[in-house]
Amino acid sequence: MVTIKFMPHEKEVVIPPGHSLFLAAIAADIPIESNCGGKGTCGKCKVRIISGARGKPTITEMKHFSEEELATGWALACQSTAQEDMIVEVYTQKDAFSRKVSLQTQIPTELTNPSVNKVFLKIAPPSVTDQTPDFERLLRHLPGLDISADWKVLAGLPRILRNADFQVTTVLVGNHLVAVEPGDTTGRQFGLALDIGTTTVVGSLLDLNSGKTIATSAVTNPQNIFGADVISRINHASQGLDNLKQLQEKIIGAINGISGELLSKSNVWHNEVYEAVVVGNTTMSHLFLGLDPSFLAPAPFVPVFAQSLEIVAEQLGVKIHQNGRVVVLPNIAGYVGSDTVGVMLATQIDRRKGLCLAVDIGTNGEMALAHEGRILTCSTAAGPAFEGAHIKQGMRAAEGAIESVSIDGDVKLEVIGNVLPRGICGSGLIDAVAEMLRAGIIDPSGMFHKSDSDAIGLNYLLQERIRRGENGYEFVLAPRIFSGINEDIVITQMDIQELLLAKGAIYAGIQVLLKEMGTTECEITEILLAGAFGNYIKKESALAIGLLPKLPLNHIHSIGNAAHDGAKLTLVSKTERARALSLAHRAEHIELSTRPDFTEEFINALSFPIIEPTF
Repeated sequence: MVTIKFMPHEKEVVIPPGHSLFLAAIAADIPIESNCGGKGTCGKCKVRIISGARGKPTITEMKHFSEEELATGWALACQSTAQEDMIVEVYTQKDAFSRKVSLQTQIPTELTNPSVNKVFLKIAPPSVTDQTPDFERLLRHLPGLDISADWKVLAGLPRILRNADFQVTTVLVGNHLVAVEPGDTTGRQFGLALDIGTTTVVGSLLDLNSGKTIATSAVTNPQNIFGADVISRINHASQGLDNLKQLQEKIIGAINGISGELLSKSNVWHNEVYEAVVVGNTTMSHLFLGLDPSFLAPAPFVPVFAQSLEIVAEQLGVKIHQNGRVVVLPNIAGYVGSDTVGVMLATQIDRRKGLCLAVDIGTNGEMALAHEGRILTCSTAAGPAFEGAHIKQGMRAAEGAIESVSIDGDVKLEVIGNVLPRGICGSGLIDAVAEMLRAGIIDPSGMFHKSDSDAIGLNYLLQERIRRGENGYEFVLAPRIFSGINEDIVITQMDIQELLLAKGAIYAGIQVLLKEMGTTECEITEILLAGAFGNYIKKESALAIGLLPKLPLNHIHSIGNAAHDGAKLTLVSKTERARALSLAHRAEHIELSTRPDFTEEFINALSFPIIEPTF
């Protein structure tokens, strides 16, 4: 056995010789970048071997590192095996969680009507003339019928009643008696709203008496080590129950980490949290519940469940009250999940006037179109490019990510964290390509203007940034001396093609929904952009590349993290929860893979709109 020590985490793990550093990182619970799940195709699991002999660099590693870098210990974790004790340095990416946390909204207090109900009781004690059993004695003081009690509640009931002189608070979640507490605790009842994204997990702690959000936090979804997209994770889970359990433990651990942080800074005990509501895409919901997602990947994309599920928290290992309930909102289809239900609920899309389009672009692209009470949904596998995956120097919206680009004679960049750039995230990519179109650096087909750059009027500063790379032409955004990774940060011809494919899929999906609704894009009254990506993207850039139908800017609205807002609504309001279930049932899913017109629209969308260059 060999020992691998990971820096700066100061974590050690013992593994058999010959195992990869990638597997060692998984065993040590070390976050490491990997869009491909360790298959050796993305080149993003970069580490530096500080001590210990490394094997001969692989062909894959030689593609991603210079001879100088290889000589100083740089390696790909998935390509490097451990034959002896090693010390390995892993770059820790500081995710910009504030971008998602800042998008939260407060729920109107008048909606507060949670499933959790606390009732303080003063009960007459038993006597020789009143030998009613303890549980039945409680029930005759409680509202409603058909109340059930968890076994653990019954087991502790006799002593709790007598130690509290029969003055107790009952805790009901729906019709389930989940706790009996001594004294009057009606003033303290809390719940968790959770949005499990493929990239980011967001959680909020809510006071169920007032409906107010007390605190919100977020973490990177630790399943990303198995791949940036849902297909990679489905493939990993389908290889065996141990792999599925591995993915479930990762997400449960992340949720418990969020919960622990929220409770600590809010002075709330975990046993005062009685319910958690969860939204996520269909794959994330399956992995959270430990359900086999294998048959989501191939047609006909069949999930294990679609309806809303309720599970005892202890059974899942979620650290709230052990008898508390975890509610997973319903899915609509294999690739349209409860997060879309949350968006529809939070936006009240079914109640808006006119033709309303909601678009939530994360690692997947999900859309809902509503008109006169009818709701259509679809999903496109377009998201990875917008999250930085499949882009040469793409990255999540984290510290060091270029998030905004402008070209006016030269290139100006805005970087998250105001540090030297390390890569580019989705909003920066869209900005860069839109600006390159406007400046005439690329044409509507996405191809670079090369030898004729003088003829189209590019100044020498921009001309110098266009060069031939390993796989075609590329444009330098940040030269090596101004980057944080000791190499030029570029937009490649392949990056532009990836963006074309992604935006083409989104736009084609929208066109199919419009056709199915019997409408056209000129009839759209408003577009709602959900999620962090939708909030930080420049609307002008999205229109410039043809990602969205052309509408006046004041008809396109960023609506924050609407999926998470939907989870909060269903946590604090039984009425809103019933509406969420109704919306999921009413929504008509359009399966794009069976539509010939989707292919046609997709092909038509594989170019950028014509923009008159400005110099």
